[in-house]
Amino acid sequence: MMIKKFEDIINEQGQLVYTNVGDSMYPLIKPRDLLVIKKVTAPLKKNDIPLYKRDSGQYVLHRIVKIKNGEYYICGDNRAFIERGITDRHIIGVLTDIVREGRTIPVNSPEFKSYVKLLPLRRSIIRIKNKGGLLIKHLKS
Repeated sequence: MMIKKFEDIINEQGQLVYTNVGDSMYPLIKPRDLLVIKKVTAPLKKNDIPLYKRDSGQYVLHRIVKIKNGEYYICGDNRAFIERGITDRHIIGVLTDIVREGRTIPVNSPEFKSYVKLLPLRRSIIRIKNKGGLLIKHLKS
C-alpha cells in the first residue's frame, strides 16, 4: 500500500485533515486536535499558520512571525527559535480550523484572534525560561 504525501492529498481533495502530534504550537494546538489544512488561495501574511515541508522532507506546522523579501520567518508558539529560509516552494497549505472534542475553532474566530494578541508576551516568557535554564545548568557545572 502506498502512503500519500500531505501535498498530494491537498492537491486532490483541496484539504487535509490530520491529528496533531507534538507540542510546538501548544497551547493553541493540543495533542490529538484535528487540524484542517487547506490550499493557499491568497498571499500568506503574518500570523498565518502554514503547513510546510523542510528540505529534509519533514512536515512542520508553525506560525509566520515575519515576511521579508519573499522569505517567511516561522516559529512554533511554544518555541523561541525562529526558522528562516522558508519560501512559497515549501508551503503545502494553511491551517483554517482546529477541531477539539467535536468543536470547530476557525482561525478567524474572536477566540483565535485574542490568543494571537498575547503571542509576543508568550514568546518573551519562553525566551526568559530558556535562558534561565541555561544559566542554572551553567552554574551547576
